[in-house]
Amino acid sequence: MGLSFEREDDLTARASIRNAALALFAQRGSDRVTVRDIAADAGVSPALILHHFGSKDGLRAAVDEHAAQAFDAVFASLEGTDLVDALSGANPGSIAEAFARGFPPGSPLPAYLRRLFLTNDPAGSALFGRWYAATADMLAAMDRLGATTPSHDPVVRAAFFLVNDLALVLLRNQVATVIGADPLTPAGLTRWGAEVTSVYAEGAFRAPPKEG
Repeated sequence: MGLSFEREDDLTARASIRNAALALFAQRGSDRVTVRDIAADAGVSPALILHHFGSKDGLRAAVDEHAAQAFDAVFASLEGTDLVDALSGANPGSIAEAFARGFPPGSPLPAYLRRLFLTNDPAGSALFGRWYAATADMLAAMDRLGATTPSHDPVVRAAFFLVNDLALVLLRNQVATVIGADPLTPAGLTRWGAEVTSVYAEGAFRAPPKEG
């Protein structure tokens, strides 16, 4: 789907260990993964992991930093005109579409993000806070351009936009089951985006006709 925020060419021993840990942490949670598990998946010795990262906690910190950089790149890709188009309906999908572009099928990063959020992990809380601030700033910029309708509560509106898009990433499998299409593929995004744009631009509810 184009741009990828993952470094597929980074094949150093340190990166291989980090990537193996990322995949296992995404599957099981870091508390249920041992250094020996990671070593087996990476094809290295436990001693080499300790040599590069000092401890399992050091490796977890490296995984968190790698994930944060990749996720932040999603928002960096949406700066300026692209985000204005996305949130105004000209480019449906917004954050969800950027995830689809940046993380190819099989990437463990969305699953890792899901686990960070659902376990109230401090790393996930920090990411959400940064992304919320970025979303609020971008909506404020759109407001200055006259591209938004007045908001009674800009704080809630920024949170709503962020949560709405992240939900598609975090609930990808469940959404795919009920609509019959993966919402983070080109076809799925086109279908999802068409309805989202309609709701954003036209609204979804209206007052029922008065009787009599």
